[in-house]
Amino acid sequence: MADHKDVDQITGVETTGHSWDGIKELNNPLPRWWLWTFYATIVFALVYTVLYPAWPMVNSATTGLLGWSSRGDLGAELAAANAARAGQLEKISALSVEEIAADPDLRTVAIAGGRAAFKVNCVQCHGSGAEGGPGYPNLNDDAWLWGGQLDAIHTTLEHGIRYASDADTRVSEMPAFGRDGILDRAQIGDVADYVLTLGGTAADPAAAERGAVVYAENCAACHGDGGEGMREVGAPALNDAIWLFGGAKDDIVRQVTTPRHGVMPAWGTRLGETTVKELTVYVHSLGGGE
Repeated sequence: MADHKDVDQITGVETTGHSWDGIKELNNPLPRWWLWTFYATIVFALVYTVLYPAWPMVNSATTGLLGWSSRGDLGAELAAANAARAGQLEKISALSVEEIAADPDLRTVAIAGGRAAFKVNCVQCHGSGAEGGPGYPNLNDDAWLWGGQLDAIHTTLEHGIRYASDADTRVSEMPAFGRDGILDRAQIGDVADYVLTLGGTAADPAAAERGAVVYAENCAACHGDGGEGMREVGAPALNDAIWLFGGAKDDIVRQVTTPRHGVMPAWGTRLGETTVKELTVYVHSLGGGE
């Protein structure tokens, strides 16, 4: 018995036998151009998998007859870029940071390299815009614990802060006046009130007057008589509105009682002298360099 074929009466085209809500699907052949395009994509895919890395293996993948890879292509581009910069990097390595900053071309190269190194190594603590945060200094202002000159920044970057593995690291230790019993709780509260007045913040006048005596006897040797700080020992200024661990009275009391001391790695051993010089020039260019 011959198969019954359903033919659409209007078009005279055989249907597929499928019907949705009374609408029948015509069994029209695919356009020739579409078919040939489809066949071409199959051929292209087969050729591509032969020429380029494609098929996954147990520990790697097929390398392809052309031997191309995105990793290798990137390596070649980096090698070309480094070769183009080789002469300038040699100059940066040989010159001092002051000489680099004085040369407009080298300064531009150093800032570009320092910016890249900063994004990789420094933004985790100092922020993407170098704005810092609680416990991490802002590098855009002109408040520097150890100085904002090029050589001072270079020393800080090269040897770090309180970095035990570097014998030349910068070190400053504030006594734990409360924890070690140097001052009692009342004295610490009074000196906190006095420190607030140094920065122009309102405080208890009587407590601040008592705190002035405590400050002169215990704090002025490092922070200065007027709270101007002392870069030789890394003591911060107390007469401005810049605070590393907070400027409220409770924050000051906490810091005087049990001070917190930050640590920064010695980047000289990690990044090399050339990159440290580039970072120095970049940080100096942010606006707070002296």
